[in-house]
Amino acid sequence: MTSETNKPIHFKALTGIRAVAAIMIFVYHNRKYWKNELHPELFRLFNEFNLGVQLFFVLSGFLIAKSYGSRPLASTSSYCKYFCQRIFRIMPLYWLLLSLYYIDPAFGNYNFSIPHYLLLQGFSSEHALEAIAQSWSLTVEMTFYAFAPVLMLLLQKRLQYVFLFLIVLFGFSLLLGTIWTGYNGNPSKYFMPFDFVLMSTFSGQSLLFVAGMLLAQYPNFWQKLTIDKYTTAIGCIGFVVILYCIGWFQISRVDHGTNHWQGKILFFLVLPFFITAMFHGLIYQRTYLQRFLSCQLMVLLGNASFAFYLVHISYVNLKLKSWVFLPDRNFTLLWLVSIALYYGFEKPIYSWYKATFYK
Repeated sequence: MTSETNKPIHFKALTGIRAVAAIMIFVYHNRKYWKNELHPELFRLFNEFNLGVQLFFVLSGFLIAKSYGSRPLASTSSYCKYFCQRIFRIMPLYWLLLSLYYIDPAFGNYNFSIPHYLLLQGFSSEHALEAIAQSWSLTVEMTFYAFAPVLMLLLQKRLQYVFLFLIVLFGFSLLLGTIWTGYNGNPSKYFMPFDFVLMSTFSGQSLLFVAGMLLAQYPNFWQKLTIDKYTTAIGCIGFVVILYCIGWFQISRVDHGTNHWQGKILFFLVLPFFITAMFHGLIYQRTYLQRFLSCQLMVLLGNASFAFYLVHISYVNLKLKSWVFLPDRNFTLLWLVSIALYYGFEKPIYSWYKATFYK
């Protein structure tokens, strides 16, 4: 750590942290292949690296609040313009990979599913991990985008209104699942069981997004504390330590600490604190970590991290393995494919949308 400043430097480091989150998730999904070589305590930590997804959630809350605030609610056209921009930022690459999955006889075999194209499967515990398995988190993201301007408006008025809204939303989700079950048995298990709603839907994960929105709304919070100059170190070290502490509650090597109430308490009440501290430090402080995450390579990987997230498991990964399988479990190859997808499809589509429709 070298020095700090009271003004935002830039958000390049937040782009770089996206690459770190994506790598964490890759390590999590491949940890089982290294379990015999890893120290048990390191394996315990890697068992919780799936929580790299929550870095994306907090970051989304911060960036959406910082970029839009409650302005999309100014009119119906403003809201439509805002939401269409989010759709074109997220959905085209997902639709491309999903379509490739369905037209491949060895995978989807032309059994197209409209709910999967609309991300409705993310509300169902029965179907959430089908096709592009990791797309469950896109359902969470898109639901947040839908509610974000409302949350920001409530946050600008009073924080209590935000929590009341989220409590009602969570209760409504559970009630909907219960009514659906009573009506026809709810064969696809939409909005049930309780733990699925809590850990895999926006109504359950909303506190992570709100933590990011609070960071955008109250940027001086950390600066008022005497520990302000240590926020990067506190955030980064605290994040890793809390992941490890959550892992204490695993009862086996295939378990997760968040499956138990002790781990859930740390997850919901403590983890967001350290994530926002880390992000605050990366925005406002000049540190060696901030410089590293802002370098060209990390920014490149950060920009390609969404593509990497969509290809690192499921269809694309399995397809690549059928052609070539390298000792690093195709880690480098997956990043090269992701960069190609970013520059060859994701970025051009989004740029085309902004140039053609956004005005």
